[in-house]
Amino acid sequence: MLDWSEPSATPARTIPLPQASADPTGLGAIDRSGGRVSVDEKRMINCRADVNQLLPLKYKWAWEKYLAGCNNHWMPTEVSMQADIALWKSRDGLTADERRMVKRNLGFFAASESLVANNIVLAIYRHLTNPECRQYLLRQAFEEAVHTHTFQYIVESLGLDEGELFNMYREVPSITDKAAWALKHTQHLDDPDFRTGTPAADTAFLRDLVAFYVVFEGMWFYTGFAQILSLGRRNKMVGVAEQYQYILRDESIHLNFGVDVINQIKAENPHLWTSAFQNEIRAMLREAAELESAYARDTMPTGFLGLNAASSEQYMRFIANRRCAQLGLSPAFEAAENPFPWMSEAMDLKKEKNFFETRVIEYQNGGALAWD
Repeated sequence: MLDWSEPSATPARTIPLPQASADPTGLGAIDRSGGRVSVDEKRMINCRADVNQLLPLKYKWAWEKYLAGCNNHWMPTEVSMQADIALWKSRDGLTADERRMVKRNLGFFAASESLVANNIVLAIYRHLTNPECRQYLLRQAFEEAVHTHTFQYIVESLGLDEGELFNMYREVPSITDKAAWALKHTQHLDDPDFRTGTPAADTAFLRDLVAFYVVFEGMWFYTGFAQILSLGRRNKMVGVAEQYQYILRDESIHLNFGVDVINQIKAENPHLWTSAFQNEIRAMLREAAELESAYARDTMPTGFLGLNAASSEQYMRFIANRRCAQLGLSPAFEAAENPFPWMSEAMDLKKEKNFFETRVIEYQNGGALAWD
């Protein structure tokens, strides 16, 4: 079981800042005069990627997370939606508040996974020059595609209004505000001329990593997880809840990978982690927690069975403080207890057992395809 609430280990070694690379993408001319790559030459940023010298490994934690992601492989169509479909079509199956929450929840996630995938492929992979980390990013990008597939599968199975769900990021203010915040903190990376290699650019990239991994994947997704898993605990929308459990397990690795990346960049570039920048990061986490609290009020105006806006706000402050601890920062809020301790239990999902019990009969694999 992955313990998503505990800080990842912070690498202790500090390495002098290398010279900025002329070509961090790995698509430039081969350095014919260069010798063999040694472990000490590898860096997280500002290092010539060349043709991705995976071995020798320097950051074994990145490789281990890649292997963990592969071991967690799953597909949404392996989870039966029959019980969920029957419950959703039943007049008395869900309350009006529960239906509102489910639709708003799906609307947020449907857009969010695309934003996450775009940031990985268009920004982070380009500027994170370590091959081991890039290997994990390739796995993560695939997982984001699976998550997007999941929401499409749920929306289609339940017969929901696709236009309504997939456009909520433009039509529901609490969802729009979060998407706009995420874009504001990452939009400079859309600039094709953006390059790391200066203190200002490296700081901007580090800020993006915090916004992306710590806030977007490590804070904002967790209210949505708690909402759906709370239904699942009461034997409602069990197929959706099972898929969210798999997504939560993926996201816990994404988060801890991002934290390790950030902490490693800090260790290699201590001049970036100034007191002023630390205060800025704490302020970002506080602002993000407030935006998430507004989303909770919107999606749960009256609450239902142990889950409401107030408890979700407390949960988000607890999570924000945990994220600060993982980054080596002082808390963003006064100490808050976790109102949903059962969330950590949701991580302990036995994939092998559940997949064989709930697998859709029509699921095909390569050996079942007819080639004539």
